[in-house]
Amino acid sequence: MDAGPSAGAAPADPGRWPDVAVVPSASRARVAVTAALVRRALSRLPLRVRFDGGGTVGLGGPLLEVRDPAAFHARIGTAGLVGFGESYMAGEWDAPDPVAALTVLAAHTAELIPAPLQRLRGLWAPRHPRDERNTPDGSRTNISRHYDLSNDLFALFLDDTLTYSSAVFRGFPAHWDRLAAAQHRKIDRLLDLADIGAGTRVLEIGTGWGELALRAAARGARVTSLTLSREQRDLALERVRAAGHADRVSIELCDYREARGQYDAVVSVEMIEAVGAEFWPVYFRTLDERLAPGGRAALQAITMPHERMLATRSTFTWIHKYVFPGGFIPSTRAVEDTVRDHTGLRLARRDAFGAHYAETLRLWRERFAEHAPQVGALGFDETFRRLWTFYLAYSEAGFRAGYLDVHQYLFTKENPAS
Repeated sequence: MDAGPSAGAAPADPGRWPDVAVVPSASRARVAVTAALVRRALSRLPLRVRFDGGGTVGLGGPLLEVRDPAAFHARIGTAGLVGFGESYMAGEWDAPDPVAALTVLAAHTAELIPAPLQRLRGLWAPRHPRDERNTPDGSRTNISRHYDLSNDLFALFLDDTLTYSSAVFRGFPAHWDRLAAAQHRKIDRLLDLADIGAGTRVLEIGTGWGELALRAAARGARVTSLTLSREQRDLALERVRAAGHADRVSIELCDYREARGQYDAVVSVEMIEAVGAEFWPVYFRTLDERLAPGGRAALQAITMPHERMLATRSTFTWIHKYVFPGGFIPSTRAVEDTVRDHTGLRLARRDAFGAHYAETLRLWRERFAEHAPQVGALGFDETFRRLWTFYLAYSEAGFRAGYLDVHQYLFTKENPAS
């Protein structure tokens, strides 16, 4: 882990990271009340939280060190969990094993905020900026802010398949040298679910860097793949040409709502998280409309418990602000209710494998840490590296705690002639 300011970390650039470089103004009363609430919540958890100059609270467990308690409490008191993440980016707190500490917090998320404040969440929690709605124009901007950061950055911590979604391993613990095979196993399971083979007309919503399209083409399918990321499209096209599949794969810079034609199969991997709840009906109707009768749709989706999804539906989070603007993770109930209420598709199968995502994220996080000097050489500063470390650890913790899960879905479209 990168050290914080007290251990010699570089201060955040105020031009690039204005809300990290400057501790927000907060009255002494607000800081004091926040400190009391935070310490009370943490004292009930299986953690050891050590405050610089202020003792230790918690029931024992992974260590979390608060190096600048005043700044830590000021940020949480003014920006909630967004402030908690920004405090990490600023180096005001750290942990020898961040995943272990964050897993405890993820497992007790519903208990961290007192019930009266939970009921008043709509009054105090920050709300989503209107310009981050996932309209066609908003989606292009939101996707670009994450996926167009740099192909070279993603290549530093992804395996050679450049697959940025959960793998499926044969066993645990997972090893880096088996990650590419585990990614192919995941892709092949989806292609098998969708019954993709020679001559299959495939629509892929969300290209990534092209690995699924390449494996579908290798089976003899004809693939139309849609992406909103120019960086991803450019590299995916290079990979398609290099593999000799340019006659079978078309990659279009196109919103899913602009798709046309009919296909035997639709495949979409971890795309629904970027759709936004208000557009879920549109997304699933698009799958239905693009599928030919008798067609199959195979999806991979991250999910969260339905109650937590409802509680946080309107909340603007640290992940929204710094990693995935406009993103929102559905519950399995939300997915299945939306499909039932807005399409003629039938749920045929759903398989969960959240533990595999935790291992995938661990491998990415370790690889990212190993390549920190190369990340810096690409122009990403120390604050960004702490941001990305926190993002990967935070996500891994969510899966280890069971707060997050990942599923592969198969939906089928009835053939009227059958």
